[in-house]
Amino acid sequence: MSLARVRGLLLRYYYCYSRSTFRVLDIVFWPVMDLLVWGFLTMYMLKVNGAVPGVFTFLIGSVIMWNVLYRAQQAVSVSFLEDVWSRNFINIFVAPVRTSEFVAATCISGLLQSVCVSLIMIPLAYWFYQYNFGMLGYCMIPFFINLLLMGWTIGLITTAIIIRWGHQAEALAWAIPFLIQPICCVFYPVDVLPAWLRAISLCVPATYVFEGMRTVLKGGSFSSKDLMMSVALNLIYALLAALLFEFLFNEARKNGKLTKMNT
Repeated sequence: MSLARVRGLLLRYYYCYSRSTFRVLDIVFWPVMDLLVWGFLTMYMLKVNGAVPGVFTFLIGSVIMWNVLYRAQQAVSVSFLEDVWSRNFINIFVAPVRTSEFVAATCISGLLQSVCVSLIMIPLAYWFYQYNFGMLGYCMIPFFINLLLMGWTIGLITTAIIIRWGHQAEALAWAIPFLIQPICCVFYPVDVLPAWLRAISLCVPATYVFEGMRTVLKGGSFSSKDLMMSVALNLIYALLAALLFEFLFNEARKNGKLTKMNT
């Protein structure tokens, strides 16, 4: 892998975003709207139904952390789609750019977007609701890393599916994250799920993160066993996603589907 080529792709993404106000707004607008809607809704619920211990801190924290995963996923899949829409995808791979370098650049872009969104949402949460995200303490770091890795994995899987089935599958870039959101237990504990769905939920790395977040906010400590389970699942899924992406990408290159996507 050439760091120079990865840096070149990142520079290209920087120019694309820095010269398009609408692209920047797309990254910032939706997370801020999520924060405002869920925050004011929670305040209304507390006012109508009385104080419910932990509800406010759980929901606001979940909104911020969900956007870490979502932004990482969007950076990988939508960066690919933007190259397809601009008919620039073939141009990239005419140059001596490897798939690993392309994926690395999109993942780093996802990291930067997730950090930027977090740096915007955390002060806004404090400004509007006096919500201190620092309550999570050092746990913020493993939570962030695990959600970031899962977002990259979902982005790779989404991109692989789009490569395999073409333009008709493009909507999955936005649909898949919300398809798995219910089993990630973002806004509620895992024990509210039916038994059969609970078993599926415990196979999702993000479930352990959001459960751990609620435990920490209640004054407990994040289980090292749950942390190891989340990391292990993330690494397994990331490896499988990379293999799937490589296989479907090479197949599309051989049968000419990549060329068709560029037309």
